[in-house]
Amino acid sequence: MSKTCVLVLDNIRSVENTGSIFRTAEGFGVKKLYLIGTTPTPLDRFGRKRSDFAKVSLGAEEILDWKYAEDIKEVLEELMSQGFKIISLEQHPKANKLKSQEADKLCLVVGNEVKGVSKEALELSHNIVEIEMMGEKESLNVSVATGIALFELLK
Repeated sequence: MSKTCVLVLDNIRSVENTGSIFRTAEGFGVKKLYLIGTTPTPLDRFGRKRSDFAKVSLGAEEILDWKYAEDIKEVLEELMSQGFKIISLEQHPKANKLKSQEADKLCLVVGNEVKGVSKEALELSHNIVEIEMMGEKESLNVSVATGIALFELLK
C-alpha cells in the first residue's frame, strides 16, 4: 500500500530552496504542499508566475497542489483531523533517528534554514526526526534534507 504524503514548509526563506523542494516533492509523489508564513510561493504578490521559482522547480509548481497559509497551527490541526501523522524534521533533544513510519497518511514539516521548525509545529508533531550526520558538519541544506527525509519516510 502506498503512503499519502503532504509537505508543510514552515517559514522557509529561500525561493531557490522552496523551488527545489517542489521539484523533489513532485518526484516523490507528494500530494500537496502548504507554504507557511515567509515561505515564497510560485506566484508573486500580483499573482504572476515567478521566473526565479520556475527556474529551480522546472514546472513542478504547475503539477503540484499547493496552498499558502499564515498560521501553521491551523494547517496542522486540519491535517491531524484528516488522519495525517505529523512528522517534523528537526535537530531536537526529543528527535528520533529518521526511519520509515507506520502510517498511511504522513505530513512532513520542514523548517526555516536558521531557526528550524517552529515551536508550534514541534508541539503538534506526533514525531520529531533527524538525519544522522556522520561528518563534521551538523546540518544539511533544507531542500537536501527534505529529499533524504521523503526517501526514507516513503519506503
